[in-house]
Amino acid sequence: MTAFDPAAPPSGPACSSSAGSTAGLRAAGVRVRLGGRYVVDGVDLHVDAGEVVALVGPNGAGKSTLLAALAGDVRHEGLVEIAGRAIGAYRPVELARLRSVLPQKAALSFPFTVGEVVQMGRAPWAGRPERADDSQAMAEAMRQTETTDFAHRPFPALSGGEQARVALARVLAQRTPLLLLDEPTAALDLRHQELVLRTARERALGGAAVVVVLHDLGLAAAYANRVYVLAAGRVRGVGPPAEIFTAALLSDVYQHEVEVLPHPTGGAPLVIPRRT
Repeated sequence: MTAFDPAAPPSGPACSSSAGSTAGLRAAGVRVRLGGRYVVDGVDLHVDAGEVVALVGPNGAGKSTLLAALAGDVRHEGLVEIAGRAIGAYRPVELARLRSVLPQKAALSFPFTVGEVVQMGRAPWAGRPERADDSQAMAEAMRQTETTDFAHRPFPALSGGEQARVALARVLAQRTPLLLLDEPTAALDLRHQELVLRTARERALGGAAVVVVLHDLGLAAAYANRVYVLAAGRVRGVGPPAEIFTAALLSDVYQHEVEVLPHPTGGAPLVIPRRT
């Protein structure tokens, strides 16, 4: 394994994948049964290279389960394809070179350093020419997530927000053309929420396809090209945020009255709970 140098210069566009290819995703009729019921029920979805697609909806809507099905991490009915091939046809290492997955929680039992955790993202490239990019890929990922300064600190000693950024750095270092991110901003402060979504958008602009689960509708409106609004395991609406974020739909889905207003400068929808 190439020795890690946090100060290594970037090796070209950070958003380019080591695979050097695109990996759009298609899903049709996806259903996931858990606990005797369908928590995802008949979802059709697609994301192309260059897009950020957000999954939003209330708790229990099936967002994280759907993302796990798209990643190939839970058994599902229906079709999921990455780069035009059914996800079950890939060997695990092939899949790891096409898609990287950020789970909601990053739990480690051993006191790995931050650098070692980020280095785990390079494991799929063992034995391949891309392994020569390890130090540069890691250094770039840590710069993007502002984790370079604690490269040598033990991961368990970090705060929850810092751990979340290190977990994202591992995903970015993997350099796959498809990123699946489950609530990447949940533990972060305002600055780093914006940093994470800007980074996701930059990856998309560089040719990656990004699917991100979000609770913050403002972030979804600002950074997503398209949004899938889910409730009770089904898609209730899909489209650009400016079209799909309506007071009627969101009030119904979230079971709470909201107002949708244009941002005073950017124009992106602002969703505000109606309070008495």
